[in-house]
Amino acid sequence: MRKKQFKAESKRLMDMMINSIYTNKEIFLREIISNASDAIDKLAFLSLTDDKVGISRSDFAITITVDKDNRTLTVSDNGIGMNADELENNLGVIAHSGSRNFYAENEGADLSDTDIIGQFGVGFYSAFMVSDKITVETKKYGEDQGYRWESSGVDGYTIEPIDRDAVGTDIIMHIKEDGDEFGEYSRYISEYQLSSLIKKYSDYIRFPIKMLMPSLEEGKEPTLETINSMVPIWHKKKGEVKKEEYDSYYQEHWMDQNPPLCTIPISTDGTVSYEALIFIPSQAQMQYYSDEFQKGLQLYSSGVMIMDKCEDLVPDAFNFIRGVVESPDLSLNISREMLQQSRQLAAIRGHIEKKVKTELKKLMENDREAYEGFFKYFGRHLKVNLLEGYGMNRELIADLLLFYSSTEKKLVTLEEYVNRMPEDQKYIYFATGESVSAVDGLPQVESIKDRNLEILYLVDPGDEFLPPTLGTYMEKEFRNINDDDLGFDDEKKDVDEKAFKKSFKFIKDTLGDRVDEVKASTKLKSHPVCITSGDGITFEMEKYFHAVSPDGIGAKAKRILEINTDHDAFKALEEAREKDPEKAKKYAEVLYNQALLIAGLPIENPTEYTDLLVSLF
Repeated sequence: MRKKQFKAESKRLMDMMINSIYTNKEIFLREIISNASDAIDKLAFLSLTDDKVGISRSDFAITITVDKDNRTLTVSDNGIGMNADELENNLGVIAHSGSRNFYAENEGADLSDTDIIGQFGVGFYSAFMVSDKITVETKKYGEDQGYRWESSGVDGYTIEPIDRDAVGTDIIMHIKEDGDEFGEYSRYISEYQLSSLIKKYSDYIRFPIKMLMPSLEEGKEPTLETINSMVPIWHKKKGEVKKEEYDSYYQEHWMDQNPPLCTIPISTDGTVSYEALIFIPSQAQMQYYSDEFQKGLQLYSSGVMIMDKCEDLVPDAFNFIRGVVESPDLSLNISREMLQQSRQLAAIRGHIEKKVKTELKKLMENDREAYEGFFKYFGRHLKVNLLEGYGMNRELIADLLLFYSSTEKKLVTLEEYVNRMPEDQKYIYFATGESVSAVDGLPQVESIKDRNLEILYLVDPGDEFLPPTLGTYMEKEFRNINDDDLGFDDEKKDVDEKAFKKSFKFIKDTLGDRVDEVKASTKLKSHPVCITSGDGITFEMEKYFHAVSPDGIGAKAKRILEINTDHDAFKALEEAREKDPEKAKKYAEVLYNQALLIAGLPIENPTEYTDLLVSLF
């Protein structure tokens, strides 16, 4: 029997395909099963108009057979089969697609119930990644003669007639011997390994995939089992699926011991048609805040998993979501492993983004405790995404943020804050610090509290950057409580600086370059002193930069020492300045260090400070 040669370009394509197009050997089984499914679908389509087919849809199946002794793996189907010419065209010319021709030949026919998956014509050859020889035995529906196609790779192929009774195709793969890596290829003749691959990639092929599975009970014969579930859970209507089923599906597929916080079934028809099942986890899994974490949704096409983690379908702001998307409208590359960027892809991602935000808003309104639990784990990411995008996502994220409220004594949203504002309040007031208690004790907070106004406490690392990034919310500007102008008409704005000029200069000379300015405060009431940063870099920003780069040269905030000129402590300093300048210097040091402590800034020499206090007794 004369061996036929692949065309030169086909040899190059086969070599490239085996070594480059497919990056994961195990997907060969997905491709072979997909071809089998296509063949069945073609015969099922003919059976609608040809009563001689003599087989009902329920009788169609794909059968997997393992022969460990001969190291063969066989995938059989009772589909339409092939004749000699089709073997020559479909398997002798790489990248020729019989499925694509089937579509062309039936143009105008109703193919809505026919899922033809393969349209590139190279998937069959992926089996050479794990096989050193492939034999195809087939017989086409309506013809009497069967044929055998056989090849060991790029050296060519043979086609010969054979006796075969049944219509359909057997793909017999002779699995390679193991190399240096233990079990590298033997895993493809292990029933349990194969079952796992079928569940992973081909679970939703809509024809049963059957295989003899060894019994766990000693002495019991293997049983023929249907490995795949066939009907994807996301194809079912929401009312047909119990919450427990959704929870179980999520926990099993994403290895999470906790049920999801929210489940979002999606089905759309329009410019882009797709079905999806999106899960919002109730907790961040171990790797979420590590470099190993990879976002992505599983991508399916006609029941076949194309990608396990399709990053392009996940909005960056909601990278924590898990789930599946199935669509016939996405452009895939030749290996079906990667997506080509498209407007359809962006449209699906945008739609998912809106759905997730709607679900989170609904959760926030109906189950605040559950939402606060979600925010505990994923609020940090929402904030980081807002900052990294320089506010581009503020309309998406701002509504989802929570901050501690000085009046409500709990976490609140920006919308809730604004809705509670008195009509004459001009700004959204906020204060920053390392903790709620630390912020609550700031002297600057006192004057606003006395006016019965609400303050948002921003206490997480990086929170200081959020107000300038947001800009405004519901047309209200943010205002730091350290600002000189807090928008109060009755605020004490003018202090006779000349009356205290000598004292302020004395304090500045005593402290030197440790402070940039000494001035009278317009916001202090019962407290004697505070330290503020003025415009530009704030203390919290300074701490953040230092934490990110401890050894680097980070941005440094100005240090403005604000004095309550009505306080007895300042009056004592003024009196000492004239009578006992050395004692006045000690007072200045005490006031400065007190201001640092209140602001959560480090004291340069704690021992020296405590000795200084003792010396004043």
